[in-house]
Amino acid sequence: MSPSHRPSHRRPPPRHARLILAVCAGFAVVALSVGGWALASGPDRDVAAVVDANGVPVRPSGTSSAQPRVSIGPAQSGTGKSPSPRASSSRGTHRSVSSKKGAALNPFGAVRSSLADSGVTWYYDWDASPQGIAAPAGVQFVPMIWGAKLANDETLAAVKGRGDTLLGFNEPDFESQSNLSPSAALDLWPKLQATGMRLGSPAPAFGAADDGSWFDQFMQGAKSRGYRVDFIALHWYGGDFDTSNAVEQLKRYLQRTWDRWHKPIWLTEYALINFSNGAEVASPEEQVAFVKASTAMMDGLSFVERYSWFKFSPPKEGGQAGTTLYNEDGSKTPMGDAYRAAG
Repeated sequence: MSPSHRPSHRRPPPRHARLILAVCAGFAVVALSVGGWALASGPDRDVAAVVDANGVPVRPSGTSSAQPRVSIGPAQSGTGKSPSPRASSSRGTHRSVSSKKGAALNPFGAVRSSLADSGVTWYYDWDASPQGIAAPAGVQFVPMIWGAKLANDETLAAVKGRGDTLLGFNEPDFESQSNLSPSAALDLWPKLQATGMRLGSPAPAFGAADDGSWFDQFMQGAKSRGYRVDFIALHWYGGDFDTSNAVEQLKRYLQRTWDRWHKPIWLTEYALINFSNGAEVASPEEQVAFVKASTAMMDGLSFVERYSWFKFSPPKEGGQAGTTLYNEDGSKTPMGDAYRAAG
């Protein structure tokens, strides 16, 4: 969406713990390692991608036909590097801090205290500026060039003072989002590249691993023109609310994308929302279970650098509800509790 008309996003995931007891030379060593889940949120929008039973993203009903599919290649371990998660705790409820866990949000009343409470290490707001948000210590703002209107000299000069990483266009393959053809996006790309910042790809609604998709055309065009894309930004929404199925479908999409492009991945929007059935949202219990399992899964994939649930902040008026992590007053939803503990 444009900076003046953003969509609302979605995200959650919980975590589980393993207790390993090893007895060696007459004494016991107990090590407890805790895995987690993550959520993040973002703009309110009309349509998003869903996946079929094989984990292949498809277009929602009422839009043009799905892109061609490709078979899943052999699993590869991945070499994308991400920092090691670090853990901390706050008074009362345990809070985990994961270097991967982030927030996709629109500004709201208690945003700063919520960011500090959540354990995220980074956030974005679908804009090139932090929109007045004073991020707490240890939380990095990542600017985005949402669409063509933000790809101007003034904005691009300003983002260079806001960190070392820049996100590309938001769902250019959707008319209701940044709505750019692959060739139009490629024509603008040298302006983003000229910032010298680490550069994330345009984030497609789906089809990042598919032959002939919008994303395939962009990446092939970038390669032929000698353009730089340092990591891949993805969105994913699951219409199957069974936790095991949803986690497997998401993992398969991430793996297929890695197998295709061999670049680190940022999952900048994800949640359980079935857009083929009128934006049906999973129950809080289903979202919580998915937050825990999906974040634990992604924390274990070396090529996944960052993730953010859709979405962190409460929805705008008329926006998508049911996946929010934090309320306007800073109180946590059940998904927020799970996301806070993830990582």
